[in-house]
Amino acid sequence: MTQEELEMARTAQRCIGEALDRSRAASIMLTSEDGDLPPVQLPTKALRLIGEVLGALSERQAVTVVSGKREMTTVEAAHYLNVSRPFVIREIEAGRLPHRMVGTHRRITFEDLMAYKQRMREGQKAALQRLSDHANELGLDY
Repeated sequence: MTQEELEMARTAQRCIGEALDRSRAASIMLTSEDGDLPPVQLPTKALRLIGEVLGALSERQAVTVVSGKREMTTVEAAHYLNVSRPFVIREIEAGRLPHRMVGTHRRITFEDLMAYKQRMREGQKAALQRLSDHANELGLDY
């Protein structure tokens, strides 16, 4: 992207964010300047996604949009979670990560992978909170 395009993306992200912060509407209507196109109504969830994409693009980050129903291999799942493939297989075999078999290969939907990642994050936060509480009980200052 050119510098001008990066700035346009940054500005558009800021405008979308401000519009969504001020609005309690379920959608926002987009219209063309000269009125030659019919207005388009976009749900706020879609606008939030567009805002996030624009923000990432304005910072020259790569963006990938993946369907929740897309199935991933254990290698792809491991890369997404930033863990090893054997870890993913152990989580599948322990019943903590849903999957289906395609012949002899395991497939995990992206939707299930996101839910698993969220559970992992929540577990990590809870563990950190317990550590913090324990340190406070002991009178340790970190």
